[in-house]
Amino acid sequence: MTDDNGNANSSPLDAVRRYVPLAVWAIVILVILFIPLRVIQYGFLPGDDALRHAAKAVSGKPWPDILVLGPAFKIDTNFGWHLLLRQIYLRNKCDPPNEARDTEKLVLFAIVALFALVNWSALVWLKRPEAWLIALLAVALGSDLWMRFSVGRPFILTIAGLLTILFAWHAHGSSPPKWWTVLWLTPLIALCTFVHGVWYLWMLPVAAFFLAGQFRWGLMLIVGWLAGAFLGASLTGHPLASLYQALVMAYRAFGMHITQRTLVGEFQPSSGDVLGLVIFGGLLILRQLAGLKARPLTSNPAFWLLCLAWVLGFKATRFMEDWGWPALMVLIACDLQLLLQARFAVDSFKRLALTGGLAVVVYLAITNDGGSRWTSNLAQQYLTQDNPDLNGWMPEKGGILYSSDMTIFYQTFFKNPNADWRYILGFEPALMPDEDFQVFHKIMWNYGDAKAYEPWVEKMRPQDRLVIRGGRGSLPSSSQLEWEYGVSGIWIGRLPRIPQSGTPPPTIPAAATRDTSTNSVNSAK
Repeated sequence: MTDDNGNANSSPLDAVRRYVPLAVWAIVILVILFIPLRVIQYGFLPGDDALRHAAKAVSGKPWPDILVLGPAFKIDTNFGWHLLLRQIYLRNKCDPPNEARDTEKLVLFAIVALFALVNWSALVWLKRPEAWLIALLAVALGSDLWMRFSVGRPFILTIAGLLTILFAWHAHGSSPPKWWTVLWLTPLIALCTFVHGVWYLWMLPVAAFFLAGQFRWGLMLIVGWLAGAFLGASLTGHPLASLYQALVMAYRAFGMHITQRTLVGEFQPSSGDVLGLVIFGGLLILRQLAGLKARPLTSNPAFWLLCLAWVLGFKATRFMEDWGWPALMVLIACDLQLLLQARFAVDSFKRLALTGGLAVVVYLAITNDGGSRWTSNLAQQYLTQDNPDLNGWMPEKGGILYSSDMTIFYQTFFKNPNADWRYILGFEPALMPDEDFQVFHKIMWNYGDAKAYEPWVEKMRPQDRLVIRGGRGSLPSSSQLEWEYGVSGIWIGRLPRIPQSGTPPPTIPAAATRDTSTNSVNSAK
């Protein structure tokens, strides 16, 4: 159709097309934010380090006042993260004070902030942000990385730094890096070191750049890595000691164990990430079928990092989880961006529809509560010092809580950040004094056999407690302690109390120990 002057009439939709790119960006940015917000609506709390980070910030205490430490640990490995959380806590703490609520608020902040940060750090480098939704969907279907993005731990910041470097290389095309590249690499790695502390693993992307033949980028990364690591460590006040301690702790975390089965779960080896290979194979097929004019994989550092991480996964699964899967996401996003650019105009309504559909699928794929993955913690019961049913059963002032289960530390410290006792086992067995590590290792070696606990039981004081997981009907067999079924799934042991009359406590008949209807069973040697 034409107007009276012979000019073609524009469609009313043409005026709307200009807003399609903006709408696409808004959809992608918002769905990334809505995912963690929906997750915390379930009441989800991670089961590990996020709890102790928040509790550490609320307590304001140094680790020697929280854990029984060996001589190898002297400096907080997550100094920057705890400093940030501490400042947030001091500015937003409850009035009147409620430490349990304060620690939970910090955990929720960490979940939302870090999930959004790691995903938004990729969007900055993409012209088609919907490509990242496809990469996120692939990860949601093929790995647990999306779950690790949701645990509120500072290693997520290191992943964000890695994504930034890999995408920056891709964005620069074939042009060599400028000298000022090191000026942003240095503070980026310094921040990751200050917050996360694991500075030495940056050698993996350095190696990947050299394997890809990107020598100038590799040299820039080496300078940025070394300068950034030293700068980040300097912010702790102990630059050389901090860097050295990180290496010592890494050695102890692996070298002190006779077998790999006694390592913490994420340090145990992978049997080969087959789904990662399947997804990568699908990407290769897509390259051929779509005729994508992508860079050769052999010159792409993300490809080599994926290869290195996959192989090293046979040593520890975290190599693939923290380095390999993010590298694969970069490969997916960059290739899919080429495909989307070739198939959809930037202001196409089909592009908008595709983005909307992807946003819905990704949102539902990650936020659904299949297998109670987001709500399993709701049934968790905690040991708390303000529980009247546990009066006399929690550790007393100056006491030590003995346990071979790290989740006991995470959960109990989370709920009692200012309690006046310490934990024999914290967030890493290698932190323990050597003699206590040997006891812990023997317990793990013997699959929790009661006899392995004897060295701890023999040195327990009246203010100390031994905590063991087990059902109501599985009373721990140590007769040197009296036991209380504290909360569901947890037994608390203490030295027998002598009555005020001075007479020893009576011996409980053996039949009483089999009575599962009572809540407390006392046994004296």
